Amino acid sequence: MIRLNMTAAPEWLNLAPGLRLLVGPLTTALMVSARADPAIEDLPDGASQERLALAMAKAVARRAVLDWEGVGDDAGNIVPVSPEGIDALLEIWPVFEAFQTRYVAKGLILDAEKNVSASSPTGPSAGATGTARPARGPARTAPQD
Repeated sequence: MIRLNMTAAPEWLNLAPGLRLLVGPLTTALMVSARADPAIEDLPDGASQERLALAMAKAVARRAVLDWEGVGDDAGNIVPVSPEGIDALLEIWPVFEAFQTRYVAKGLILDAEKNVSASSPTGPSAGATGTARPARGPARTAPQD
């Protein structure tokens, strides 16, 4: 069952101890916009899956992250949210991995499930796998009354 969030309110996402992001909902519009991000369009043909995943995560995060807590510069000063800051934050492996699994993957898992069962090939049992052993011989005829 798909559970719809009709409020579409931003939510805090805890990524690491002391680090959390205020993110907007992962919507179709956000994903379509992220796919059209210049950083993704500028990737060379044949770019690795890893490079594409990082570029996509950064594009999604630049659109989704509204605020954050626990992000500072080298001197410990709080850093405001910016596209450059978001990109730098996602260069930290555990942060990238947490963002992927706790935010992006929710949408991708739903997309993979498609919320229905996959269709079977045509035919009465084309999609089924036989589990019974073959009969040893013909069965006897049932007695008639």
